[in-house]
Formats: sequence, C-alpha cells, structure tokens
Amino acid sequence: MPRHLIPLTFALAATFAHAEKGDRLKPLTLSSERGGSVDNVNQVRELVGNVVITQGSLLLHAEKVVVRETREGYVQAHASGVAGQPVDFRQSRDTPGEAIEGQAEQVEYDTRTETVRFIGNARVRTTRGAVVQEEMSGAAIVYNSRTEVVTFEGGNGSPNPNGRTRIVRMPPPLPDESASAPTAPLPLKPSITLQPGKPS
Repeated sequence: MPRHLIPLTFALAATFAHAEKGDRLKPLTLSSERGGSVDNVNQVRELVGNVVITQGSLLLHAEKVVVRETREGYVQAHASGVAGQPVDFRQSRDTPGEAIEGQAEQVEYDTRTETVRFIGNARVRTTRGAVVQEEMSGAAIVYNSRTEVVTFEGGNGSPNPNGRTRIVRMPPPLPDESASAPTAPLPLKPSITLQPGKPS
C-alpha cells in the first residue's frame, strides 16, 4: 500500500478540544428551499436545496441531507454538495472563541459516536476568532469530539498533489512589542537636600 494511502491518526488534545458539549442537548433543526420528505415508519427525513442544519453551535450547509434517527434517539445525517459547492460544517468548541470548521464533497454526522466524517476533497481547520490555528486536508478526515482524535487519509479524493495528506500548523502570534519594550529610566533624584557648605 502506498504510504500516502495509510490512514494517519493524531491525538491533538491541545489543538482539537471537545466540541461544545451543550450542543447534543439542543433541538436539531432542518430547513431547505425545495422541500423534502418524512418517513415516520423508518424515521428518515430527506431535504433538498440549500439545506441548513443547526443544533446549538453546530451549523451545516449542503445541497441534500438525509437524516436517520435510531431507536435510541441518536441522529445520523448524511450531507452532500454539488460541483463547486461543497458541504460546509462549523461547530464551536468548549474553549470560548474557538471553533472547528470543514468542507468536503460529503459530510456524515453521527450523534451516537460524536463524530463528523468529511469525505472527498476534505479540509478541516481550527480557528480562534478569525485566525486559523491549524488546517488539515486529505481524501477523508474523521473528527471525534469525544476522544479528541482526528483520523485522516490520502488517496484519489485528496485535494493535494499525488493524493497526499497535509497539515499546516500556523505559528503562534508574536508577543506584543509594546508590552515587551523597555521602559524609560526613571529620573534620578537625590535622597537628601544638599546645601552649600559654610566657608571656614
């Protein structure tokens, strides 16, 4: 097996913290422009046309989404995009101001395993505010928010040359120069008042 096809697993505890835990307790809302269908017997819902899924801080945009609910109440969503319009995913992390974002041709979201799987030209990044901290790309990327493990693999679906995987880690911000600049020396003052001596 070529080296670029071997799945790689990294425990990135410092970079990929847990997704926001409160999301799993929030309502799952789905909307679309062109409607869809609901199969109450099999607990399957299908929406087509600029589909938007929200659950707490989780936000997903796709052209088509199929959602299945298990008997235990877990949700499994399969989202697909169209040419030039991949599926977009974003979810806040427990650390305030930080988020995980990703795009791929297809995205699978499973609330039971707490995983998001990005398939086909997959790109995933962590952000702090508007600043990207780290970005990964490959044919497929799986983010497990419960274990803080990201697994990704190369292959024909990778956006990188020769199907390779790629990680780009941004350097930490430079320290504030104004805070580290040397302060001006304090003016020297005599500790006692000097008076001219009397002539002898």
